[in-house]
Amino acid sequence: MKRGICMNYFVEGLQGSGKSSLARMIAEKKPEYVLKQEGDYSPVELAWCAYLNEDQYQKILKKYPEMRKEIEEKTYAEGEKKIVCYTKIRTDNHGFYQDLEQYEIYNNRVSWEEFQDIVLSRYRNWNQDGMIFECSLFQNTVEDMILFRNALDDEIVAFYRKVREALEGKEYRIVLLKAEDVRGNLAVIRKERSDEQGNELWFPMMMQYFNECPHAKARGLEGEEALIRHFIHRQELELKLCEEVFPDKYIVLTSKKYTEKDIQNIINEY
Repeated sequence: MKRGICMNYFVEGLQGSGKSSLARMIAEKKPEYVLKQEGDYSPVELAWCAYLNEDQYQKILKKYPEMRKEIEEKTYAEGEKKIVCYTKIRTDNHGFYQDLEQYEIYNNRVSWEEFQDIVLSRYRNWNQDGMIFECSLFQNTVEDMILFRNALDDEIVAFYRKVREALEGKEYRIVLLKAEDVRGNLAVIRKERSDEQGNELWFPMMMQYFNECPHAKARGLEGEEALIRHFIHRQELELKLCEEVFPDKYIVLTSKKYTEKDIQNIINEY
C-alpha cells in the first residue's frame, strides 16, 4: 500500500464540535482527497438526501416541473434507487423540501430491517479511497437508533459490529472530536448559529426535533436540560463504540482545542 493513498477519514462528534472545520483542514492538507459533507452525494451517507424508487422519483418530477432540471442535476442513480440531494437545490418553495424530506431514511421513516439493509449495503459496496467524510459513521445513525427506535446501548453496539464487518478490507480512521463541556459547547453554537439580529436559527429546530421524537415522548423528556443529557449520553456511547468496536481505528481529539500538530500527526501517521 502506498502511504496515504488508500486511507479514508470519518470525522465524528456532537453537533457544534467542529466537525466541518476539521474535515476542511484535513482536506486542505490532502488536496488529492475528496471531502464529503452533510447533504453531498456520498457513497456511504444519506443525510439530507431523499432515497426514492423510480415511481416516487417520477411523481416528484411531475409535481415540480419548473424544477426538473435542478432536480435531475442533483440526482444520482444507485441500482433501482434514485438519490436526490435536495438540500443542495435552491428554491423559495418550502413545500419542495418538506416533500423530499419524507423520503429520507432516518427518523424511523423506513422499517428497521430496511434501514439496516440500506446502511450496511452502502458501507459494503463502497469501493473508493482517498475520502474524508463528515459525520457519516455515527451521528445520523446513532441519533436515529436512540431517538426514533428507542434502541438500547447494547443494541447499538451490536449493530455497529455489523458495520465493522461491512467495512472489512477498507482502510479508514475515525477522528472523534470530544467536547469537554457539552453544556458550554451548546451555548456557543446557539450563538454562532443565530442571525445578525441575534435570533437563534438552529436551536429552536433542534429543540423541536428532540421534544417531538419518540424517545423523548416515551420518557416525558423535554427542554434544554434533557437535550444536554442526551448529548452527553451520545458522546459516551460514541466513545464506547470506538473502544469496543473500532479499537484499532480511532483517534480522539478535544473539540476546538486540537492543534495544527495534532492534525499533522493524523495525516503523517497514515
